[in-house]
Amino acid sequence: MSSLRFVNLIRSSITVLCNTAKSQQTIRNFSSNRPPKILITGGLGQLGTACAQLLRSKYGQENVILSDIIKPSQQIVDEGPYVFADILDFKGLQKVVVTHRIDWIIHFSALLSAIGEQNVSLAVRVNIEGMHNMIELAKQYKLRVFVPSTIGAFGPDSPRNPTPNLTIQRPRTIYGVSKVHAELMGEYYHHKFGTDFRCLRFPGVISADPPGGGTTDYAIAIFFDALRKGSHECYLRPDTLLPMMHINDCLRSLIEYMTVPEEKLKRRVYNVTAMSFTPEQLADKIAKYVPELRVSYKPDSRQLIADSWPQVFDDSEARADWGWKHEYDLDKLVELMIKEVTKHYAKNGC
Repeated sequence: MSSLRFVNLIRSSITVLCNTAKSQQTIRNFSSNRPPKILITGGLGQLGTACAQLLRSKYGQENVILSDIIKPSQQIVDEGPYVFADILDFKGLQKVVVTHRIDWIIHFSALLSAIGEQNVSLAVRVNIEGMHNMIELAKQYKLRVFVPSTIGAFGPDSPRNPTPNLTIQRPRTIYGVSKVHAELMGEYYHHKFGTDFRCLRFPGVISADPPGGGTTDYAIAIFFDALRKGSHECYLRPDTLLPMMHINDCLRSLIEYMTVPEEKLKRRVYNVTAMSFTPEQLADKIAKYVPELRVSYKPDSRQLIADSWPQVFDDSEARADWGWKHEYDLDKLVELMIKEVTKHYAKNGC
């Protein structure tokens, strides 16, 4: 090859590279100027529908796609896009991502702590294999992916009061093990491939939806029982201290975290919380609204799980790095839950 031809070839290559870079910059600029297209998996669980409502109010109804393997109600369909998505079917997930031009995935699909212990093999498939599919999708299609973690990602060897962001974990439930696995895989994919993985460790999340099988769900069940029959049998000891937050704070933390510029994030996994309380403390607050409330205590296997979890969650890094701040303390939480659960019973004719 002559030297002149070689120089011309180099110039042509540089021109192509520059044009490609300009095109990619144009694509990035376009992407930043339009709302993200968001897929929510496990969308009919405790967090999914409320998260979709908030994101739709922010980004538009058509830009947030709820998914699950459950047949949705007419109300769910009327509120916005809904698709069938099996998190164990990678090709099916690819089709959803490509067809709907997804930018973000919020991955809620999981078996919770108490249910997971009853069906470990299913929990492995849903919580671990399903997460692998999500992180591979994020890598392949350059997506931002959020996977929630939990206080259950810690174990009896972890410091419990307070539990810092970075410490020994070693959980003893398949739910906790799967969440530690998710945290580590997400961090690995971020460092190895540049995947925009984001994860928050949530405490017990309290909402007016009926309890769904988590160890902290006594803090939901007690409201339903108090208003329905004036009594509650708690499966934890009265002095069991656990971190909690209202679903409004939980979802707000998620949405705020998802919009934080990457350069502000010193970690990919953060603790977030609002308060810690015991069943006895919660019952005392509820008794101000339901004076006849009677609570008995009959600890079961969930007590062993709770005894291995944090009592107080240290979320100072989230507060420092991206400005996390909760709004609901115990008094405000109880006041709101009484109103919401009362409304739930009225709506369902109970």
